[in-house]
Amino acid sequence: MTPNAPAASGAPLRVALVGYGLAGSVFHAPLVSATDGLVLDTVVTSNEERRAEARAAHPRVRFAASPDELWERADELDLVVIASPNKTHVPLATAALKAGLPVVVDKPIAGTAAEARELAALAEERGLLLSVFQNRRWDNDFRTLAALIADGELGEVQRFESRFERWRPQLKGGWRESGDPDEIGGLLYDLGSHVVDQALVLFGPAVQVYAESDVRRPGAAADDDTFIAITHENGVRSHLYVSATTAQLGPRFRVLGSAAGYVKYGLDPQEAALREGLRPVAGEPWGEEVEQMWGRVGSGESALTGGGTPVRTLPGDYPAYYAAVAAAIRGTGDNPVTALQAAAALDVLEAARRSAREGVTVTLPGDLPHEEQSAS
Repeated sequence: MTPNAPAASGAPLRVALVGYGLAGSVFHAPLVSATDGLVLDTVVTSNEERRAEARAAHPRVRFAASPDELWERADELDLVVIASPNKTHVPLATAALKAGLPVVVDKPIAGTAAEARELAALAEERGLLLSVFQNRRWDNDFRTLAALIADGELGEVQRFESRFERWRPQLKGGWRESGDPDEIGGLLYDLGSHVVDQALVLFGPAVQVYAESDVRRPGAAADDDTFIAITHENGVRSHLYVSATTAQLGPRFRVLGSAAGYVKYGLDPQEAALREGLRPVAGEPWGEEVEQMWGRVGSGESALTGGGTPVRTLPGDYPAYYAAVAAAIRGTGDNPVTALQAAAALDVLEAARRSAREGVTVTLPGDLPHEEQSAS
């Protein structure tokens, strides 16, 4: 990767953000602005209301009505962040790379693993960073669990249960709930992208996938209640739940090992803080959780009846993602989430889609039909 002038000189890297909806306004813009060495230069949106919101939050930001305006002045930018609807991720990332710009793409990077690998090949050919915003790797509970496993506190992990459940019986509308395959909507590719990525990071490649996927809410057109079972190459079994129809929420994690288990309730607090307008500031507490929400490690008794020992939850650290992106662009660090890692997660999501549709267990690699591997 050849650093451009700002990257080489140490000047702030100029970031363009495509899209100022939920992902752009709540996650990307605040985190970019909070990262030393990055500056939010341009927001791409033609929506006047969103422009006003962006201008109020980031007074110095410039605007562009379309991504094409970015490619025309690519020499004024150092990074493009794509936070637009899922169906635009591949064409916009392709255009940005061809314009010579490093790219961050919100998850899912693409609708298929084949498309993700094609983007990875293009980025490598151009010598450019292509990173995927899998921010849940920096959730407080995930960081804590990874540390417990690394320290051997659970013994040999045998079963990993992960739930990203919500109670949203009423539809919100929009492309995320669309049944149009081109929109890449539904929870399988939305929250499923997070829980699958976390499972693969912790336990490595998947060799078998089984899934059940349902449309529960009246009027819904995309999956809103999905279960994925993964058998990993190392023998660990992951049971992953994503749902918008869960009236009683289960534990976020229940991890069972040969020596002990870890049970953790509640969601990482960073998204809620960002939605409330709070911002990470260097040197000040961020992503901290109250003691009452700490998970427990133990054996032989339920955490809900006092079993186990409370374990302090490590702080969540979404700012670490963009700090790593900046370092990677400058050539002083590694890409925090590669497109090939995202492609491996998409292999599992595609297998889950086929499993749910056909009622079969899918073996990886190589058990996806050709059209599942290459068609969008």
